[in-house]
Formats: sequence, C-alpha cells, structure tokens
Amino acid sequence: MSAVLSIADLVVRFGGGAAAAVDGVSLELRRGEIFGLVGESGCGKSTLANAIMGLLPPFANVSGGVRVNGREVVGLSDAELRSMRGVEAAMIFQDASASLDPTWSVGDQIAEALRAHRLGARAAKARALALMTEVGIADPARRYHDPPHRLSGGMRQRIVIAAALANNPTLLIADEPTTALDVTIQAQVLQLIDKLRREHGTTVLLITHDLGVVSQVCDRVGVMYGGRLLELAAAVDLFAHPVHPYTRALIAANPAAAPRGARLPVIPAEWSVESLEAAERLSDASAREAARL
Repeated sequence: MSAVLSIADLVVRFGGGAAAAVDGVSLELRRGEIFGLVGESGCGKSTLANAIMGLLPPFANVSGGVRVNGREVVGLSDAELRSMRGVEAAMIFQDASASLDPTWSVGDQIAEALRAHRLGARAAKARALALMTEVGIADPARRYHDPPHRLSGGMRQRIVIAAALANNPTLLIADEPTTALDVTIQAQVLQLIDKLRREHGTTVLLITHDLGVVSQVCDRVGVMYGGRLLELAAAVDLFAHPVHPYTRALIAANPAAAPRGARLPVIPAEWSVESLEAAERLSDASAREAARL
C-alpha cells in the first residue's frame, strides 16, 4: 500500500536550543488508514504536525525529510506551501472557536477554502452547502450565513472539518479535534471523521491524549515522549502487548484501568527516555538473576 506521508529522521529545534522538540522521528502513513499519535503534553506531537504542514515559525530549525504524496515539504516556499495546504494535506486544529473568524459567516469560511484554490464564487458556495450537509449541519442554507458564535461547539467543529475536507486532501491531520467537547459530541465528531475517511479514502493522522479514542478508531498507533517516537504498533497489539516501558507506564496510568481507590502509577517529570530504558534493562537483569537462584 502506498505511503501518503513519509517522515525520515525529522529533527526540529527552536532558536539555539540544544533540546530537540522533535528528535529523529521516522514514520510512514498508509493510504486510507487512521494513525493515532499519543503522548503527554509537550512531547512534540503538535510540533510534528506543524512541521508536516509547513506551519513552524521562522526561528525553527528543521532537518530530515517530510514527503506528502512523494513531494518534499521541507524547504518549500510560502507559495508552494499554500498550494499544498488544503489540496494535499489539511489540518483540524484543537479549538474550533479559535480557528474560525468571528466576524465572517461559517459558510463563507468554507467557501473561501475553495476559492483559494481557484474555484468560482458560485461553485464554491454550492460546494460549501454540500459539505455542510455531508458533515451533518441541519438546514445548511440557513446556517450558511450564521457567524460562529451562533453555533454550538460541536457544530463549529463540524464546520472546521468541512473546511479542511473542502478540497479532498489525501492527508487530514486532526490535532486534538475533540478538545473542550462533551463526551457525546466527542463520539459524534470521531464517528464523522471515520465516516469521511472511509467514503473519501483520506489518510488521517489523529493526535490525542485519549487512549480510549485511539483504541476505538485507530488502525495503528505511535507513542511519543521527549520528542522521540518510542513505539509503533497496530492498535490492538499496542494495548494487548505494549513493548516500551513508557508505553506500559502510560497505559497503567489510565484511571479507567485501575481499581477504585487505588493509587495510579506516576511518570516523574524528570524521567528521560534513557532512564526509562535503563530501568527496564536493570529490572530484566534482576528478574533473570532471581530466576537463576
């Protein structure tokens, strides 16, 4: 199966910082899959997504390669990046309210994503109305002219999804798309993303903290910590047989899996990948020694 996204030894540093926000990540996403990227806040998930989209600030230092449909993204000009965004790759950001212009109707904001790629105004409006219907907006002809504040949080997120999918991108990056939504709306948004993925053959990179979401909707999962991709596995295998000590610690820290009243395992902030792996080797060596006695 062909790779829609190929990342090779990607390193991102900001300014003159010695620590890398993304540290040697290599990854391939297959056509039509939902790939979950999990890890704690600050581990580099969103930085990786912004690197794919060419949205890093000018003071970011980037090395390695990012290819979308075989096209190298690192080093593209602003004009080349604009031509790529929306058509080859699109992104749903964490906060729909912050993603939408509060002074502009939601329908026109979808249509603008189409007009930016040279679709005429009348055709863009017709396509925007069709997209609003597709993502489950009732009475789209009336809602087309509403400003964002007149829509609920779930409806705003549906508008953002419609705008992201307007030009049928082959890669959709969803960065915490259910943040600040209640549980019922979260489930609806995730079902919508999965439905659109199946209907359009879109590859989805789903960035989330929610291990439950990953277990339900993702085909494969990558676990990040300290800017590094520590483990990569099929979702079923990752939860049944986690290999890396950090992955095991992350799953063990899930309150849903612990008995009521039990103290949850803690991942100390000062831990490094190296210390985790060293502790694992020491534990394995101690177990082997005990078995020999």
